Amino acid sequence: METSKTVATGSTRVLTGEVVSDKMDKTIIVKVERTFTHPRLKKVMRSAKKYKVHDESGASTIGDIVEIYEGRPQSKSKYMYLSRVVKSHKE
Repeated sequence: METSKTVATGSTRVLTGEVVSDKMDKTIIVKVERTFTHPRLKKVMRSAKKYKVHDESGASTIGDIVEIYEGRPQSKSKYMYLSRVVKSHKE
């Protein structure tokens, strides 16, 4: 899996991650992994976070690598939107 890339365009965050669920209507769950160096241990650590992403057209499926961005909240836990499908699972 690819590492996440955060690009700050104004106040909008853009992340890259893998779709782990597409069972909800117009919503997908994307897992974004990031790597960082631990301040005290000086060891490369990995952490992952799952985001609920608004997918209006249903363009992505499980296993796809997608690019998402932050926008206004759609619901209590959904504030990310699908930007584009970087790599399809079927390829």
